[in-house]
Amino acid sequence: MKRYFAESELIINSDGSVFHLHVKPEFLADKVILVGDPGRVELVASHFDNKECDIESREFHTITGTYKGKRITVASTGIGCDNVDIVVNELDALANINFSTREENENFHQLTLVRIGTCGGLQPYTPTGTFICSQKSIGFDGLLNFYAGRNAVCNLPMERAFLNHMGWSGNMCAPAPYVISADEELVDRIAKDDMVRGVTIACGGFFGPQGRQLRVPLADPNQNEKIESFEYEGQKITNFEMESSALAGLAKLMGHKATTVCMVIANRVAQKADTGYKNHIDDLIKLVLDRI
Repeated sequence: MKRYFAESELIINSDGSVFHLHVKPEFLADKVILVGDPGRVELVASHFDNKECDIESREFHTITGTYKGKRITVASTGIGCDNVDIVVNELDALANINFSTREENENFHQLTLVRIGTCGGLQPYTPTGTFICSQKSIGFDGLLNFYAGRNAVCNLPMERAFLNHMGWSGNMCAPAPYVISADEELVDRIAKDDMVRGVTIACGGFFGPQGRQLRVPLADPNQNEKIESFEYEGQKITNFEMESSALAGLAKLMGHKATTVCMVIANRVAQKADTGYKNHIDDLIKLVLDRI
């Protein structure tokens, strides 16, 4: 018997579009590029040969078009793993639920999802301008802990090693981090041999969770030094951003292919930042468009 999704669980607008994105199923391509900044959607779509739709709703901006014969959807998520939860669930619903009957489609429809963003480098070999493809993500957001099956898709030994290294206990820096791998084939395809394949921490905020202290002291003043020194099976943590863990985790639970690629705009070790990065992010966009 096919699963049925009630109105309260899958909210469909009166025009037949999904609640937050306002996108209809027919406007979703199999290849999807996700960006945080709604303004970056236009930058990605400026490379399209044509456009099928251009939809804006809140912080969610979606354009579907064609690039060199490939049908691609680009959508903004806004900042944070909570927004990625909304976007990925609604994209999966568009691909795998019949909006007329509210029943799960008989055949599974796999999406390829690549997030393009910016990040902070955490190693001397990740200076500003470096492209990092997130081979693994450590989620400080706790999002995946709300879904059944998270233990089956996460790297539990690496999670334990990380927590032991950080020395966190009780409610310090809770919720407990989770470790999730991106799709291996997609990482190979996107990163090739000209990107750093990294371990990315996805944070629940820009300041305290990333070890930035302004007027409020940090719960763990030595957080970043410990993060930079952590090593597991020869891998070190390369960068901070705010969405990669939710994307990789939800995609794996749903059966989709996903990874995140970011350009380093600040190196926390060198304490350097590049505020003019917008002039260079287009190079990363063109690489992803060619490889997705």
